[in-house]
Order: sequence, then C-alpha cells, then structure tokens
Amino acid sequence: MKSLFAGEAFAVIHVKNFRFYLLYRIFMTMASLMQSVIVGWQIYALSHNVLWLGFIGLAEVIPQVSISLFAGHYIDLWNRRKIVNYTTLLLILGSVILLIYSANTAYFSEKFGIIPIFVTIFLTGLARGILGPAQVALLGQLVPRNLYANAATWNSANWQVAAVMGPAIGGLVYGFLGIVPAYSLVFALYTLSFFMIMLIKIGRHEVIETAEGVFTRIRSGISFVFKTPELLGAFTLDMFAVLFGGAVAMLPVFASDILHIGPQGLGLLRACPAIGAAFMAFVLMFRPPMKETGKILFICVLGFGLCMIGFGLSKSFILSGLLLILSGAFDNVSVVIRGTILQLFTPDDMRGRVASVNSIFIGSSNELGAFESGVTAKLMGLVPSVVFGGIMTLAVVFTTIKVNKPLRKLSLKDKM
Repeated sequence: MKSLFAGEAFAVIHVKNFRFYLLYRIFMTMASLMQSVIVGWQIYALSHNVLWLGFIGLAEVIPQVSISLFAGHYIDLWNRRKIVNYTTLLLILGSVILLIYSANTAYFSEKFGIIPIFVTIFLTGLARGILGPAQVALLGQLVPRNLYANAATWNSANWQVAAVMGPAIGGLVYGFLGIVPAYSLVFALYTLSFFMIMLIKIGRHEVIETAEGVFTRIRSGISFVFKTPELLGAFTLDMFAVLFGGAVAMLPVFASDILHIGPQGLGLLRACPAIGAAFMAFVLMFRPPMKETGKILFICVLGFGLCMIGFGLSKSFILSGLLLILSGAFDNVSVVIRGTILQLFTPDDMRGRVASVNSIFIGSSNELGAFESGVTAKLMGLVPSVVFGGIMTLAVVFTTIKVNKPLRKLSLKDKM
C-alpha cells in the first residue's frame, strides 16, 4: 500500500497529523458549502429577490472582517488546534438554528421572517473570521518547511473535492428528500469535523506572554504584508478578481430563471468550479508551479475573468457548466500559489496575523463579491452584471502586472 503513495507528490500524506487535518477540512468544507447552497435556494424561494442573495454575503462578511485581525493576534499566542476546535462549535450551533427553523418554516417565517437564517449567516461569518487564519497557521505547525508547497496543493485538492461533493449532495438531498434531511446532513458533517480536529496531536503549547499591545501586534502583521510585495500582490490580485468576477452568489437565479434546472441542477452547477479545481489540483501535485510562478498566476487570473464573461452570456446548462469547470481550474492555480507564498514568506510567530490579513483580503472578497453581485444585478440586470464583473477582473490583472514587478518575476523554486 505504501508503494502506491511513494514519490514527492505524496510526501506530505505520510504526516499523520496532516491526514487528520485533511479529514477535518473535507467534512467542514462539505458542510459549509452544502449549507450555502441550501440557504441560497431557501432565501430566493421565500423572497424571489436577488438583492437578498447579495445580503447573504454582506451578513457574513461584516463579522468576519470585524474579528479577523483580533483573531490573528490571539492565534499567534494561544493553542491553534483548540481555537479551531472550539470555533467549529459556532458552525454546529448555526446548523442547529437552520434545522429548527426549517422543521416548521411556515410558523417561524410568519413569526420571525428570514431573520433566523441571517443570524446563522452572521455566526458563520464570525466563525470563518477565526477559522480562516487559525487553519492556515495550524497547517504551518503540522508539516516541515520543505513540504509547504506539497501541503498547499493537497489542502487545495481536498477543499475542491469537498466543494464538488458538498453542493452536489446538498442540492440532491434538498431536491429529492427535502430541506430538513439536507440540514440534518450539514449538522452531521460539522460534528464529524469537530471530532477530526481533536485527533491532531501537537506538542504542548504554552500561552505566550508579550508586553506588546493587541493593536501594536495587529499593526505589525499588517505592516509585514504591505512591506512584502509578493504577499500583497497575491492577496490583492485574488481579492479583486473574486470581488468582481465571482458569479456564485447569483447561481440560484441562473438555475431558476435562465437555465431552469431546479435545486438539483443548482447543486451540480455550484459543484462545477470545484470539479475543475480538483482536476487542476491533481495536475499540480505532479507539476507544481515553481518556475515563473508570477507569470503563471497572472495568466490564470486572466483566464478566470474570461470564463466569467462567457458564463454570463451563456444560456446553455452544459456550456455554463464547462465554463465554471474551467474557471475553477484557473482559480485553483491561484489558490495553491497564494498558499505557498504565505507559508514561505511568513515567519511562524506572525502566521496568525498575516493569515488574518489574508482572510480579510481573500475570505471577505467572496462575501463582498456576493453583495456586489446582488447590487449590480439589481441595477444593471443579471447578465450585464456578470459580464461587467469579468471585465473588471481583466482590468485588475493588467493593473497588477504593471505595478507589481516582484510578483511578476516571482519564481517559488528560488525560495524553497
């Protein structure tokens, strides 16, 4: 059996703690994206208003951005595994709220409207603001430096497999069995992830005492990112590309009003980017982007923007799915490169703070992108808003190429 996993591509899989980390990530990611698909369809079914889909992103990003920098400070001082474990309980609580609400939607929606759903979205954003940087920082403790690129590739592949399975299974369970079984599955997966992270064994972690104040340490983390052009360029490039180019928030409307494929089709459509990303992750295991890394990054973000323009114009389910698959393949290269840059350029005692900045740049862009998509769809119309976003992504790429020479010339092979 060991011979099947021999070679550099599988080197990090032999680290036991990393295997438990991957199991945690796959269960947690499946549950989160499954919940996202169900919530999106549920809110649109209740409101039939694209603006409410945009507010999903806003309700999640506000707590995420508000807590991320403070979370990064404490992640560098406290036990990272325990932070991840306890914060996962917030996600479990949110899934319980959704399950109870959906068990008697008519009663609760008449009494509270859709407020309980947005309470859960708020809790999810709060948890993500802590979990995002905590997971990145914890990963740096679990594997040796020479395996960072390999770990980033496997971590991305793991996420993408979960991103294929979660939305697809969530849409199918919702469509064929109903919303209560769907949310019950979300709860079960979050609970499994909670137990997986408990199995990780790391050395005794003493709480670090420091004379520096919270805001001083936060500023030092931000300053480090802004003084490292490779980090800053990778973060900002991805942030604006996702902010303007992401069409995921509008998928319930495409599925319902343009492609007419129902919740089952929505789950499959939502899984398409992850299918492409999972395939690309497999390629990157054997051919990591170590040479001319900066050029590869720019080409892939450019390809992502073009795919979004094509998706906005498509009226075919098959073509739309293929374009989303291709967009996921391009995006995954960016994810792997950014993750490797973060681990290689950041010292361990600053990883939590730098990862928290990354969480604001990258994590919040998904939710702000959802809000931007909802507002522009309301103002410009659905299709023009998606095409506009793709064009803005191309503009961001060309601007970054011009102003960030270190990123343009980056080769990760020289940094290992």
